[in-house]
Amino acid sequence: MTNTTLVMLPGTGSDAAFVRASFAPASAAAGWSLVAVDPTPSDLIAGYRRALDDAVRAARRGGGRLLVGGVSIGAAVAARWLLDRADSGVGNRVVDGVVAVMPAWSGAPDSAPAAVLARSSAEMLRRDGLEVTLDRMAASSPDWLARTLAPSWRSQWPSLPDALDAAAAYASPTDDDVAAIDVPVAVVGVDGDPVHPVSVARAWTAAARRGAIATTTLDEVGRDSAVLGRCARDALAALAPADS
Repeated sequence: MTNTTLVMLPGTGSDAAFVRASFAPASAAAGWSLVAVDPTPSDLIAGYRRALDDAVRAARRGGGRLLVGGVSIGAAVAARWLLDRADSGVGNRVVDGVVAVMPAWSGAPDSAPAAVLARSSAEMLRRDGLEVTLDRMAASSPDWLARTLAPSWRSQWPSLPDALDAAAAYASPTDDDVAAIDVPVAVVGVDGDPVHPVSVARAWTAAARRGAIATTTLDEVGRDSAVLGRCARDALAALAPADS
């Protein structure tokens, strides 16, 4: 793709640093520019949508194209944003595809593991404070995840609980919604992740008009998060013949 920018929204509690680490190498190899969006924890969802609107305006000014997506809640917000912009023709005019990495649920969050975890983390943060909660997270999470999230959580404090609650209440696209997306949907699933079940990623792929999935494992992500970017690139490559 010529003059293409990949705009990626982080997952809940994460930040642009993780997005850059995960997607910059694959973006460079594919010839894309990468925009890693930093969250505004006090206004998480609206902030992500503003960033996508800004990216559209920049693409129109520069004559470029966009791939939009995100990790976990970021994937849901990007997909919903594109659906909400369908009447304006954004998909046909500027956006060439959606990159949905580790989608956490479809439809209402209800008892989805990621939503339950976000709600309980927000409650703990308000009750016990940041450092105590970080210590507990480190004791119960893989080392790489705790190392990744600790600086992000500190940078988003004290608004972090608000961001977690906003994510936990967000209505993700349903299967019917995903089927209405009129551009290719590249999905990345992670086997062994109890918070982002790979079954959700497979359901998004099956629902999409033009969908492809690439999977990795939680251990591989822990060793090198750039595997997520490589999987996203592979899924998009699998969709390229349908676009030609």
